Amino acid sequence: MASGALHDIRIHVRFKLSALWAALMFCYIYGDYFGLYVPGKLQGMINGAGPVGPVNEGTLVATALMLAIPGLMVAVSLLAPARLTRWLNILFGLFYTAIMVLTMPGAWWFYITLGAIEIVVSLAISVVAWRWPRV
Repeated sequence: MASGALHDIRIHVRFKLSALWAALMFCYIYGDYFGLYVPGKLQGMINGAGPVGPVNEGTLVATALMLAIPGLMVAVSLLAPARLTRWLNILFGLFYTAIMVLTMPGAWWFYITLGAIEIVVSLAISVVAWRWPRV
C-alpha cells in the first residue's frame, strides 16, 4: 500500500468563483423551497404577499433581478475579462452577504442555517476575488 501524498491540481480562481456562485445558488433555491413549508406561507402568496411586501410587477421584477445575478455570476466568473470579473465578484459577494444579514433576523432555523452558509460562501467569493493572483 502506498501512503504518499495525493496528487492534486491547482484550480484557477475563475473556476473557484464559478463553483462558489453555484453553491450559493443551491442554498438560495433550497431556502426558498423549504420556505414554502412554513405554515401560512402559501396562503400568504395566494393572497398576494411577496418577499418584500404586496406583489406587483415592480417587486417581482426587482426580486427576479436580485435572484438572477448570482446565477449569471456563475458564467461571468468564467467568461468576463479578469479585471471586471474580480470587481463584480467582490461587489456582489459583499452585496449578497448584506442581504442575508438583513433577512435572517426572526427567521426559522432552517433559514438561519442556510443563511449562515450563504454568508460564509458569499464572503469567500469576495475574499477569493480580492486575492486574485497577479501576473
